[in-house]
Amino acid sequence: MSVDVLRWEGLLEGEELAHLALEPARDAHYTALPEGLEAAVGVDRLYTHQRAVWDAAARGEHVLVSTGTASGKTLAFNLPVLDAIARDPKVRALYLYPTKALAQDQFRTLSGYAVPRLRPAIYDGDTPAEQRRQVRAWANVILTNPDMVHVGVLPNHDRWGDVLANLRYVVVDEAHVYRGVFGSHVANVLRRLKRLARIYGSDPQFLLASATVSNPGELGAALLDERVTVVGEDGASRTERTIVLWNPALQDAELGLRNSSLAEAAKLQATFVERGLRTLTFAKSRKAAELIHRFTAERLGDDAHLSPYRAGYTAHERRTIERRLMDGDLLGVSATNALELGIDVGLLDAVISVGFPGTVASLRQQWGRAGRRGSGVAVLIASEDGLDQFFMREPDKLLGRRVEAAILDHANPRVLAGHVRAAAYEAPLGDGDPPEYLAAAREDPELKETPAGFVWAGREHPAARIPLRATEPDAFTIVDGTSGDVLGLVERSRAYTTVHEGAVYLHRGESYLVRELDLTARHAVVEPFSGNWYTQAKEETMTSIVEPRRVEWRLGMELAFGEIEVTEQVVAYERRTVSGQDRIELVPLALPQTTFATEAIWYLPEAHQLEGLEEMPRLLGTLHAAEHAMISLLPLWAMCDRWDIGGLSTNIHPQTGRPTVFIYDGHAGGVGLTERGFEQFEGWVRDTAELLAGCPCSDGCPSCVQSPKCGNLNDMLDKAGALTFLRRAVDFGRARSS
Repeated sequence: MSVDVLRWEGLLEGEELAHLALEPARDAHYTALPEGLEAAVGVDRLYTHQRAVWDAAARGEHVLVSTGTASGKTLAFNLPVLDAIARDPKVRALYLYPTKALAQDQFRTLSGYAVPRLRPAIYDGDTPAEQRRQVRAWANVILTNPDMVHVGVLPNHDRWGDVLANLRYVVVDEAHVYRGVFGSHVANVLRRLKRLARIYGSDPQFLLASATVSNPGELGAALLDERVTVVGEDGASRTERTIVLWNPALQDAELGLRNSSLAEAAKLQATFVERGLRTLTFAKSRKAAELIHRFTAERLGDDAHLSPYRAGYTAHERRTIERRLMDGDLLGVSATNALELGIDVGLLDAVISVGFPGTVASLRQQWGRAGRRGSGVAVLIASEDGLDQFFMREPDKLLGRRVEAAILDHANPRVLAGHVRAAAYEAPLGDGDPPEYLAAAREDPELKETPAGFVWAGREHPAARIPLRATEPDAFTIVDGTSGDVLGLVERSRAYTTVHEGAVYLHRGESYLVRELDLTARHAVVEPFSGNWYTQAKEETMTSIVEPRRVEWRLGMELAFGEIEVTEQVVAYERRTVSGQDRIELVPLALPQTTFATEAIWYLPEAHQLEGLEEMPRLLGTLHAAEHAMISLLPLWAMCDRWDIGGLSTNIHPQTGRPTVFIYDGHAGGVGLTERGFEQFEGWVRDTAELLAGCPCSDGCPSCVQSPKCGNLNDMLDKAGALTFLRRAVDFGRARSS
């Protein structure tokens, strides 16, 4: 459905329409199948990027293909594997997926190929114990996940000897997911896998597939510690696509309150479904997906062609929904981002994203499904969040922006230490191992140096003590007390602010109330929560500069990047109403101090940049507001969440003796997020100034300077002062460059 038709039918009009654009169609670029291809894959030609992957793999190179949604990346990495197996069934391949659902989806794809002697099997936590030995002995394509490789395969490599000895290919799908803390751990898991494969006499090639990121070569090299050939020129066709930015009507400009984004999503979804458009709506939580479904059904008076889709459904229920959507029996599905990754539900007419999903890459992944019958519609419905509102006012900052960089740091000492121990358990560490592994081993009292190399001196294998989604081994487990399900892990350094008793904890967009925080057993017991209030921890924070690694003069002031220590103590928490953000009560807490080392940037404004703002309390309010606004926009430059970032602003820091603003990585040791901010400082500050200038409020609101995680409960925020300071910095930079 074209832009003109949508306008003519009155579907996309009114004050909510913030921006309308058209992405033109693109023709496909094909090339011939490779000569002598042994595997029958059901196609008679390839996209050019699929052939480029084949050619690079044939040269023995590691390859990362980074092209758009529905561009055939699966066939690109399957083709070399299937051809090798058709020639020699003893060849083994290991496929790694971040979710079990993706492994199931790929298993169905592999099972559909008419390749003789192809024997795919899934090996994950759901695989019955009695079948695991059979999979190891029989399957030549094993589909699993990094967690299972970490604790199930590598520590028990003697059972996997035949697989490792014949391991020809390792496929890493959805590689952009492996960033931050998780990616830093997975990079070490892959290093350990390569190490054991070499010990067993093989040297596997890695085939990686990713959504588009701005640094695919850097990401691949960081994951593998080897050069990776990048295939990024997309040869697949693309239909014409209408892009819609939709901003719910403003109710209260001062508070930044707007009409419900969920209600707007239901209205648009119902309108599209009425016209026979197959529509997928992405929501940030299971509850939101269910509400959009309900609101849409109420509007249409019929839900036979509607369904929600979310985690929590059985595998059979999810497969049924996927099939009905692909077949056209369902016209409207509201889903969590469980459908964002590569699960095949066919191409759709319309995609609605409710709230910016956190990265441009994720948004493009969602929108990429729109365009089944000659044209498609892709909609972003804004929430009240500052980044969402920034994009509504500055659409080019979204539509013209390159996708973000995926950042990880495998050598973070808190990440590295556990994997060095795990590697020493798996085989002695010595010559030929990474230098950082040997350096860490020499300093580790739990490892013993022997003539064969460094070995693990304990009894139980250490991999079980390393959570892949935290930088600290003593992370707290979060348990749903009503079901017994483990929801996740939170590092000790962050546990006291997020899962203290009485906290409303958010997990994948769902709300839970923390009933108990056990400091000894290191677990938090939570229960589902549907109240109309939220909590915010009040904490006292101090920073200490340990080592500046880079110091430069940028935008007229001193900017540094380096290591700091952060000391935090939660002293209370506040309950506020969701609707008006009115304070209900302040509840005192007595929790221990935490101190952790991390990476940070810090800058020291000059006197001329603070002229007229230098008196207290305006000085502190200016710096505090600038800190909050900059934290909210860092996800534009690095693939992260604002919850991954902390900050502190002070009128006089004891070490610098001057007004100083710190923005630091919230994970112990850091994973490279703030270093990315250091490199992109000028653009980061410029965007922040534009965010403040464009917000319609006068004194600051959740769409600009108020933060849901502020340890000072959003006291002392001067929006006008922050805008003045940041504009002066930007103007200095422009003057220097002109």
